[in-house]
Amino acid sequence: MRVRIGLMWQRLSFRTQLFVPLGASFLAALILAGVLLQTFATGQLAAENEPRRRSTEAIAAALNHSLRTSDNPRQTLEAFVHSLDTSSDIQFRALDADPAPSPKDGLHKPHGVPQWFIDLLAVSDMDAASPVTIDGRRIGDIVFLQDMSADLFEKWIGFLALTSLVAVLMILTGTIAYVLAGSVLRPLQDLGKGLTRIRRGDYTRPIPVGGPPEIRQGCEEANALAATLAQLSQDYRDLLHRLVSLQDDERRDLARELHDELGPLLFSIRASTIALVEAAPPVGHFGSSVQDLLQSVEALQQTNRRILDRLRPLYIEELGLSTSVQTLLRTFRNQAPHIVLTDTIDADLNVIGGALAQTVYRLIQEALTNVLRHANASSAHVRATVASETLAIEISDDGGGFPAGNVFGRGLTGMQERVRALSGSLSLLRVDERTYVRCRLPLETRDPS
Repeated sequence: MRVRIGLMWQRLSFRTQLFVPLGASFLAALILAGVLLQTFATGQLAAENEPRRRSTEAIAAALNHSLRTSDNPRQTLEAFVHSLDTSSDIQFRALDADPAPSPKDGLHKPHGVPQWFIDLLAVSDMDAASPVTIDGRRIGDIVFLQDMSADLFEKWIGFLALTSLVAVLMILTGTIAYVLAGSVLRPLQDLGKGLTRIRRGDYTRPIPVGGPPEIRQGCEEANALAATLAQLSQDYRDLLHRLVSLQDDERRDLARELHDELGPLLFSIRASTIALVEAAPPVGHFGSSVQDLLQSVEALQQTNRRILDRLRPLYIEELGLSTSVQTLLRTFRNQAPHIVLTDTIDADLNVIGGALAQTVYRLIQEALTNVLRHANASSAHVRATVASETLAIEISDDGGGFPAGNVFGRGLTGMQERVRALSGSLSLLRVDERTYVRCRLPLETRDPS
């Protein structure tokens, strides 16, 4: 139970946690003020009534003495009763007349004072009666019926003043607490939003600095951290860009070596073998060996061309990116006729060159390779469009998706590094039984020196 209450308390907002104990304390103060008022006001009324009660007892004692010494006690009593003014606070009540007055009869309700307040301040012995006897027999009482309307009204005004003071203090304190809580919460909310942006990699928007000195210091430190992370992120992208450039240079050199050295050698072997066959037609096992040699040479030449294409598609610079991608798609259709491949390729891709064109080409190539090898798909779609200075690439298929915990394989991990080097983003997701590889690349990227 205690744990549940603690969890419920933690779910409350800061303002609620601030105002609940504040309101409880003011309510407790109001209740305490009512208890103290009831205690001291009742005691004060009782103390003010004590002299009147003693006077009543003295009058009753004197009347009883006169009755005991009188020859005609009844006549003496009647003379005393007639001497009393009906408006006097001292009255004689005979036993055979109206019932004895209630202790609260003296509490005449003044205008504007509620009955519950009068009941709260009632004093039990306020109208204590003093007996009157003739020949040892009680025939009535002397009572003091005072009008305490003024006293009750005075106590009511005091109670209202105390309640109003507590209410004003509560409103004033609540307003101050609300304003102070807002001045603290706004910077904290800005700090939380700023830290969320930093966690997501957005270091460009600084956190507004405000609030108390402790919060301002936290905002300044968070902005300094964002600036440091922004610099580190830029340095990391520059490093990735250099690594990608080095990889491209190495691949270009290796492709040139394969093209300039291995290619002519394979062509020479194939040409020499054909010339040998034409000069002296082989017979028997020698003939089949020559045919196997020719097939091996042709296979080596195809492998060499495929490796060259993987290392560096040299025709991008000659044909343009859009045309090169279309050529890549035709090759895929030839290799996988069982997969229905559709495409949406923007013709404006031909204006893109350099590392950006290489990255786009290799990303589409790697994604289609994964579709062919791992997806077990029946259809795929490639989209590459240019809009608002952003290059959007999307490759989707209806295959089995990617295994849990292994979002990016080795090929896509390398592509992700290339994309990050160009300040882009790469994501892999599964929506409506289709797998999507989505990439966003800015058309203008900073070339680090």
